[in-house]
Amino acid sequence: MFEIINNYNKDILEYDILYNYVKFVCDKEGLNDCIFNIVLVDNDYIKRLNRDYRNIDKVTDVISFALEDSDNDYDSVIRVLGDIYISVDMAYYQANLYNHSNIRELCFLATHGILHLLGYDHIDEADEIVMFKKQEELLDAYKIQR
Repeated sequence: MFEIINNYNKDILEYDILYNYVKFVCDKEGLNDCIFNIVLVDNDYIKRLNRDYRNIDKVTDVISFALEDSDNDYDSVIRVLGDIYISVDMAYYQANLYNHSNIRELCFLATHGILHLLGYDHIDEADEIVMFKKQEELLDAYKIQR
């Protein structure tokens, strides 16, 4: 179970596609007994989060706050995975920069955030290869192309 919360203060035309894509990812990854949120925000909001929680005083595209440390770190039937914050401003900027659609970038960032909540990371090269391959597999399976 997940919720996408629009704190962006503007309508997001891609909202329904993003919602359906995240539902697809949950089904594909077996996330039936999980709770997480995706919060859509602007650059100012995500910059404050980045500064306050990561001590990095700049805008970023996505931040995940995972509540589990490992797959075996819970006793409940329902897993509470955490929250993902996506800067819509940055997503739209990067879509233009990388010459692909806004929905592709939003779905990419959502996937990236979900994988972080599930314990994937890209600190070292080997982990980065695994995580980025998984991202592309999920996007490709839903026909979200560059």
